Amino acid sequence: MKALALLLTLAFISSPLLAAEDTWLTDLPKALEQAKAQKKMVLIDFTGSDWCPPCKSLHKTVLTSVEFSKFAKDNLVLVELDFPKSKPQTPELKAANQELSKKYAIRGYPTVIVLDADGKELFKKVGYGGTPAAEYVAELAKLKK
Repeated sequence: MKALALLLTLAFISSPLLAAEDTWLTDLPKALEQAKAQKKMVLIDFTGSDWCPPCKSLHKTVLTSVEFSKFAKDNLVLVELDFPKSKPQTPELKAANQELSKKYAIRGYPTVIVLDADGKELFKKVGYGGTPAAEYVAELAKLKK
């Protein structure tokens, strides 16, 4: 009985934490529709999530930070375009990601691009050198109109 009560307590405590996690889309056209409807910008993360050390660092330091999550909730529709070496992906997703990589002239990972709701490019940053989350978010906040 005590074990059950403990499990229920843990589930209750952790559920808001899970719900607070940002939702990353993989479909840019859907993200643009959502951004237009919600009057938000679109942040695209071109990443090699399972092999790229700077990508992993950006994810750990910035993209999963409290500061970023708070900013993203009100201002961004998030899109992850992943180019993994060992994670499985559908052929359709691979092809769509490759097309977008060509369209946005991706030359290195990570590359973060921010678009307005109409798809106009506002920001492009290649690589990640360890910028703290608060500084990174401040840079993104300057893009708001």
